[in-house]
Amino acid sequence: MCSVLRVAMATLLALAVAQVAHAASAADGLWQAGSGGGVIEIHDCGDALCGRVIDSTDLRANPDLRDDANHDPSLRNRLVKGLDILRGFKGGPKEWTEGRIYDPANGHTYHANLKLLAPDRLKVTGCLILPLCGAQVWRKISTLAAKP
Repeated sequence: MCSVLRVAMATLLALAVAQVAHAASAADGLWQAGSGGGVIEIHDCGDALCGRVIDSTDLRANPDLRDDANHDPSLRNRLVKGLDILRGFKGGPKEWTEGRIYDPANGHTYHANLKLLAPDRLKVTGCLILPLCGAQVWRKISTLAAKP
């Protein structure tokens, strides 16, 4: 009987750990970027946060917009819509570091950090090199559904 109880407890513990591992980050959702009318979807990608372009003023004018400012000529034909521009952000639940943010407008990738200022406000800081940094505050416009 003890072994059955141990197996049941181990199963419950494994399920609890799996639920925590799949819990959505507070940053998951759709965010209105600070400029260009951009909408970015932030989501969990493994043990990090990532984000992709969903919409922008430029995309509404040209849905076929390409990543033509990319420094790598082999990547210039990629569509901007759906393009991963945030990747590798570690940490949480309110601050994420060690990430990269790509700006398709100029083809540059920056070291970046994210900081949740409020449930609907995210400070995005990008640095070419310290102290050459810039920041924007993004506004949350929608929360993504939790993963099963």
